[in-house]
Amino acid sequence: MKLQNYERRNKIIRENFLKMKSEHPNQFKRRLNLAWSNWGFGLEKFEDSAERLSKAGMQFIEIHGNKYGDDLGYNPREVNKILSDHNIKVSGICGMFASDCDLSSNRGIFRQNAIDYIRRNIALGKEICATYFLIVPGAVGRPQKIDAAEFDRSVETLRLVADDFIKAKIRGAVEPIRSAEVSLCHTVDDALKYIKALDHPGVQHINGDVYHMLSEENHIGEAILKAGERLINLHLADSNRRALGDGCLDIDTMIMALYLTGYNREGCFATAEPLGPGGDPYPVMYERPDRKVLDQLVQKTVFYFREREEEVLAL
Repeated sequence: MKLQNYERRNKIIRENFLKMKSEHPNQFKRRLNLAWSNWGFGLEKFEDSAERLSKAGMQFIEIHGNKYGDDLGYNPREVNKILSDHNIKVSGICGMFASDCDLSSNRGIFRQNAIDYIRRNIALGKEICATYFLIVPGAVGRPQKIDAAEFDRSVETLRLVADDFIKAKIRGAVEPIRSAEVSLCHTVDDALKYIKALDHPGVQHINGDVYHMLSEENHIGEAILKAGERLINLHLADSNRRALGDGCLDIDTMIMALYLTGYNREGCFATAEPLGPGGDPYPVMYERPDRKVLDQLVQKTVFYFREREEEVLAL
């Protein structure tokens, strides 16, 4: 039977993976750094989240960027103590960009909100040793385009705060999001265009998300390879935005592509973010979660990811 188009693409990635593994076996000894993005845990206490992740064998956590004001959000001293108690490190901060915190807005007050928000969370990140900060060029939950200038406004606004990333030694990472949720920057190509237009050393990286890639990219593995060394974080959820293994995502090809880019190096993370199906996911951060459901979600995702990683590396 003739291979389908995606199967031909899979075949090329698999062949390149096996070739690289045969020629450079030492490059495959280190496993991928697995993390979890905790904003999907809603209003749960941070200590409870850290305890859950520690029990599941997680070593890294992506922190909810919840410094929405000077009096709001995480206390760095408390966060560091909890992380130390559970032997977990911060990978990065998940920036949250709603309509009133929009780099591309045509309302100056909302762009200023985005600037102030980024600065507060960079300060938080510096104190808790975050390595990256996730940036969304346009508001999540606003898929309608404002006007023809929103891309330019977003770039110009982010440039005003880009030096802060350099000073804090935190890497700015642009996240492409599906067109059902945002009005601009949907693909890896879009993120590369945005980074080029910004032209600043503080924002040179990409935060991928396989759920958004399923909607916007021709092939997830090829998109990962195109992002290359700019990719420093990859959000994980299955095709239904639930736990890994509960949908039809081709996890094996994704893992092969990551290893082909040398993604198992220090400073790169595969971060679980199963938020559930639906449109705008932001409301989940205000919900009171079911602890047993979250325990099962974490255990299932971690086990399945590591199981598939070992299967792939045994080829």
